[in-house]
Amino acid sequence: MEISNHRKIIIITAPSGAGKSTITHYLLSNFPNLCFSISAATRAPREGEVNGKDYHFISQDAFLSHIQNDDFVEWEMVYEGKYYGTLKTEIYRIWNEAKTPVLDIDVSGALHIKQTYPADTLTIFIEPPSINVLKERLASRGTETAESLATRVNKAAYELSFKHQFDKVILNDNLQKACSEAAEIISTFLAY
Repeated sequence: MEISNHRKIIIITAPSGAGKSTITHYLLSNFPNLCFSISAATRAPREGEVNGKDYHFISQDAFLSHIQNDDFVEWEMVYEGKYYGTLKTEIYRIWNEAKTPVLDIDVSGALHIKQTYPADTLTIFIEPPSINVLKERLASRGTETAESLATRVNKAAYELSFKHQFDKVILNDNLQKACSEAAEIISTFLAY
């Protein structure tokens, strides 16, 4: 199943804790022609997350089976034993609704899609004000152990080194300003 290049894709990416999900929700609530692309994940749902709304929570065996069947547009083992990916069927579902998919995905997955479908994909990188602010945001979630927090912070520092490979970079030092900037970028992209 090939993805047609005449249809658009919007990718919002960032290190964990930089605000990409908050900005994505803002965009979805302000652009009715956008639709959230629900990623598949092998991790357990966090409190309040709903299967089929926030993620498609699937077993590692099912995820590996999808990899073998070439069912993903992109997939990554983001953390040891924790897989995330975008199913091709999810992109087609959104296109069949005559909408533009918005993917809230990790940096390496975003780069993979950009390389595969460069013509009609907009990539936006959300940059945190600093690694220390990012660490504080992640710690305040209360979902991380000391070890997982250190892993996420180290990964974030690495991911920041790729920011210049994205179409647009938005510094999230003021959430309302970052949301407005993202909305302006999306408006321009959808207009052409």
